[in-house]
Amino acid sequence: MADEVKSEIGCLKVSSKSSPASVAGAIAGMIKDGATVEIQAVGAGAVNQAVKAIAISRGFLSPVGIEIVCIPSFADIVIDGEYRTAIRFAVEPRSALSSSAAATAS
Repeated sequence: MADEVKSEIGCLKVSSKSSPASVAGAIAGMIKDGATVEIQAVGAGAVNQAVKAIAISRGFLSPVGIEIVCIPSFADIVIDGEYRTAIRFAVEPRSALSSSAAATAS
């Protein structure tokens, strides 16, 4: 039954000036705490920093036996009254998807 409880979701907003190592540390900490992490980025530079952070966090988590997956999606948001398209990355432990992935593969 514990597997059915949805983990808390934390949202990190990444900009082109964000430090990938700092964001990676936040991702790793949240994943270790059992949370699903959502990363939001607007613009090419921000998406670049977000992807680097996800790759670095994988390096932080792999040695402790946690593999992660990243699910990208689009989100329409409003910034200063203007509609923009953001890219969101849902980052979660691979084990959270293993049972559904196994069912899909068969």
